[in-house]
Amino acid sequence: MAYSIKELYLTLQGEGVHAGRAAVFCRFSGCNLWSGRQFDRSTAVCQFCDTDFVGIDGEHGGRFESADDLADLVATLWVGGGQPFVVCTGGEPLLQLDTELIAAFHRHGMGVAVETNGTLPVPDGVDWVCVSPKGGTELAVQAGDELKLVFPQKNAPPDRYSSLKFGHFFLQPMDGPELLQNQQLAADYCLRHPQWRLSIQMHKLLGLR
Repeated sequence: MAYSIKELYLTLQGEGVHAGRAAVFCRFSGCNLWSGRQFDRSTAVCQFCDTDFVGIDGEHGGRFESADDLADLVATLWVGGGQPFVVCTGGEPLLQLDTELIAAFHRHGMGVAVETNGTLPVPDGVDWVCVSPKGGTELAVQAGDELKLVFPQKNAPPDRYSSLKFGHFFLQPMDGPELLQNQQLAADYCLRHPQWRLSIQMHKLLGLR
């Protein structure tokens, strides 16, 4: 299988359990909930995405004809020391991530995380599963390591997901013009419902990617 990659880069994970951890982000091109084009955002299932996942023109982006080719390049971006860690994100990475690529990452000693909207099944071998549900969708993935809910979100109240089998539950304030208000709403909700923890996008505060 060939893989269409928007970009690859080393950064610090800015969200959730692994916030502050060095990771190579492998951003796959494409999504099943929005085309990525502004002209049809208003009719998309997910209308608040803040990520450019269109095309293969980002840093180290391209079309990779084999899992080994992609994994080899990702491995070169790790600076050394500690366990190499790759975060497969998008767009929606599960449109492309497969067991062959996961195995290729593992051959380089990399821990493999995925950040997904949860509408597609997770292939075997992923080491860390983070699901970020979107209102108006049905979850194919109802168990994992981390559930990270952008909040507030129409048709996605936190109590809809609180009984699912995840190890950690996060509310992440929706970015945009109402960010400060959303931060307060999320903080208040977490205070009233301690199952949930607040996730702030640390990478944006630090000016990281």
